[in-house]
Amino acid sequence: MVFSSSFFLFFYLPITLALAFLTKNSKYKNLVLLILSVFFYILGEGELVLLMFGSITLNYFLGKWVGNSSKKTAIIVGVIINLLILVIYKYSSFLIDNINILLSSANISTIPKVKIKLPAGISFYTFHSISYLIDVYRKDNKFQKSYVDMALYICLFPQLIAGPIIRYKDIAHQFVKRTFNSHYFQIGIQRFIIGLGKKVIIANSIGYNVDDAMGLSPELLSTPTAWLIIISYSLQLYFDFSGYSDMAIGLAKMLGFDFLENFNFPYIAKSIREFWQRWHISLSNWFRDYLYIPLGGNRVSNKRVYLNLFIVFFLTGLWHGASWNFVIWGLIHGFFMIIERLGFSKILSKTGPFQHIYTLFIVALAWVFFRVESFEQAILFIKSLLGIGNTSQFSLNTFLDREHLIWLIVAIILAANGANWFLKKLMKSILKSDANNPTIKSSFRFIKNAFLIIVLYYSMLNIVIGSYNPFIYFRF
Repeated sequence: MVFSSSFFLFFYLPITLALAFLTKNSKYKNLVLLILSVFFYILGEGELVLLMFGSITLNYFLGKWVGNSSKKTAIIVGVIINLLILVIYKYSSFLIDNINILLSSANISTIPKVKIKLPAGISFYTFHSISYLIDVYRKDNKFQKSYVDMALYICLFPQLIAGPIIRYKDIAHQFVKRTFNSHYFQIGIQRFIIGLGKKVIIANSIGYNVDDAMGLSPELLSTPTAWLIIISYSLQLYFDFSGYSDMAIGLAKMLGFDFLENFNFPYIAKSIREFWQRWHISLSNWFRDYLYIPLGGNRVSNKRVYLNLFIVFFLTGLWHGASWNFVIWGLIHGFFMIIERLGFSKILSKTGPFQHIYTLFIVALAWVFFRVESFEQAILFIKSLLGIGNTSQFSLNTFLDREHLIWLIVAIILAANGANWFLKKLMKSILKSDANNPTIKSSFRFIKNAFLIIVLYYSMLNIVIGSYNPFIYFRF
């Protein structure tokens, strides 16, 4: 179940919020929210909820073992078990396929394929479990004595399916005490509506043409058309995922939880390093805290730092999906992170606008491997981007209709932080007069509320009458 579905908006969410507010006894608030979160998962995944609860129960006891033991054995066993579960359910087919390639080349009988359904959110709740165990091991928090609170951390519905990845140390205290009032609720609603608009209005409007275009042979695309497609996809992906993150943060806020930000205008970054400080921040922080720093981080020799970056971005790519294309996508980012550390960042800092062009160019090229399923097709698409060997049978006008152009311009302005820039300029001009004037305050409040109502109305209208409503990150 996605947040942008009619069932969620008109049935699940109102009932969940009503029950959350009606449950006055703090002792039962977490239990009620756990039951509702389990119901949320069952609606989408059915019997796979048993796997999730098996993981929760296992980590509940592993947490006690890790918390009561000062030995590394406990945490090593705990992390390995969680990774094994993830490997079995997400990477079995990928591993068998690659092993069979090696066996076939050596004229050895291949291994039969086993089809295993990929449980939604397994990458996220596995990383949550590992975060819990490591934070307990590091004494950042005590192990959770309450099974209900432990289970709620793993399957709290706003972040269950597609994040953000919430580190246990950042949220543990909120299961005991959290702010649950009308002010938080109002902020949460506003954030949820903004996220819903980003997802349903912008991402869906742009993505409809992108999916059609990606079904064509890349070598038939003109270079401008190929660039239009990959720029559109870059914006679709950003508004799709950041919109979902906004909705998750807003929902959490309505329920009294504080989630950290997950996006901070990544397309205004001036380097690949800065891009990863702004894109999917919760994933970047997770790999930094639980992999990069334990490997030695920046405290080791330069060669070891480069190896650490290689490992982190190899696994970042693999985490997104069981495909070499995802690995290549991750390694492209890792390669340029290393190049920047070698001194290129100093050169970049003196190039003015070229910093942005360089970053967006590399990010866009990498997105090709993220979106296109086969390596061969990805290479053909990149050739079309570079004007190499394409026959140009499909021109720019094939996909760039008036509606797509309008939403593309809106998306570019918003992704470049244009709305905030305008508001700051507006506020600066108002502050020269009387900012505390009741008329000015009420006018701003009216405009903001009217804008949110329009976004909500138009989003719901699109959901009710529209059929195109994918969510890209659900496959991870």
